[in-house]
Amino acid sequence: MAKARSSFYCTECGNETLKWQGKCPACGAWNTIVEQPAMEGKKKAAAVSSGLGARSPRPMAEVEAVDELRFNTGMSELDRVLGGGAVKGSLVLVGGAPGIGKSTLMLQICDNLCRFSDVLYVSGEESERQIKLRAQRLGIREERLYLYSETNLDDIVAAVQAKKPDILIVDSIQTIYNGDSSSSPGSVAQVKECTMALMHLAKGIGVTVFVVGHINKEGSLAGPKVLEHMVDCVLHFEGEEHNSYRILRAAKNRFGATNEIGVFEMGDQGLAEVPNPSEAMLSGRPENMPGSCVTCVMEGVRPVLAEVQALLSPSAYGNSRRTSNGFDYNRAMMMLAVLEKRGGLALSGCDFYVNVIGGLTLDEPAADLALIVALASSFRDKPVPFDLAAIGEVGLTGELRSINAVNQRLSEIRRLGFTKCLVPARSSGKIIAPAGLNLIRVGNIREAVAMLV
Repeated sequence: MAKARSSFYCTECGNETLKWQGKCPACGAWNTIVEQPAMEGKKKAAAVSSGLGARSPRPMAEVEAVDELRFNTGMSELDRVLGGGAVKGSLVLVGGAPGIGKSTLMLQICDNLCRFSDVLYVSGEESERQIKLRAQRLGIREERLYLYSETNLDDIVAAVQAKKPDILIVDSIQTIYNGDSSSSPGSVAQVKECTMALMHLAKGIGVTVFVVGHINKEGSLAGPKVLEHMVDCVLHFEGEEHNSYRILRAAKNRFGATNEIGVFEMGDQGLAEVPNPSEAMLSGRPENMPGSCVTCVMEGVRPVLAEVQALLSPSAYGNSRRTSNGFDYNRAMMMLAVLEKRGGLALSGCDFYVNVIGGLTLDEPAADLALIVALASSFRDKPVPFDLAAIGEVGLTGELRSINAVNQRLSEIRRLGFTKCLVPARSSGKIIAPAGLNLIRVGNIREAVAMLV
């Protein structure tokens, strides 16, 4: 009996090798080489799934170049992240942790999509009865919505070619398997091949495909890294387990920006949109409590206010403890060192804790000054004024640098009722302060700490 052939490839970059190696020769990642059995009939399956057969090259002059056809999903927050709505014939991958609300989000958009199109909802995790019970609880309309509980890729492709739906939802890609492959469902090879077949469906017959995917313990999408290169749009659904707010973020978008976010709140009736995330993030903020400061960050073209909290306490052990949640750890450590060296505060003997309320992740330098103010407030045990916000980038010498979109940030800060804002003394453009907002200009962190706390 002939030995079954196998191939090896990297789950990070998709590079194929003849044998297993500890380090990928292409991207340099360690322990990412996996084995998969060689699959027969791979080209045949791709051709059948596309439904087009062989095609010939076309001159570029004969290709019609018109604007992509977009349609609303019924959720403005999702449309914002997608760049103004879903694009016909696109392949969208929605990833998130188990129980975060991916299936609920996909089922809820069916309520609006069924008004003008046929939707085929394929589930490999739930039965058709379970899906209907959840749809009734969410108040989803049943007209033009077709349910199909199946995990075999060939049967799913046959159902799509028979029903010819306008929109296909697959929940989830880790449960779908290709019968031509001997590997188990959910393996790297199966995820790659099934996604490739769905991509042929989307591009071949013009059906819009939403694919739900799980994430691994590292927080990245399960499956090969090449999976993210195959799809048109990658959305990450994020949120804390014990927090009702969910954040939808675009990691890749061929039809729009990748720095937009959508905010949802999980309730008894499913996901509810949060049109004013700044107000939601600041709800319940305590007054006259040290260690808290509000900043404004840009998520795409939308300014969002976030509360940065810091706690410094004397360390009871030899080594101080450092913890950061929602703020980049390395940048937080840098701000701690700058405040001690340039601000004149002895922080080396203190335990250090930083938290961003609401599940937001702050990764832009405009939040540096708010962290500095919160740290100084906690260290001196003096509260920051409740109506004050702080925006600005902090350098290693303690100076404050200008940031982009200052006027948009100031408008949002004033709209939420703040009357004072701490800003860098130097700015790259003209700053127009809204009526009722007093700007406090400082040149370095020592001036900021002395003026506030």
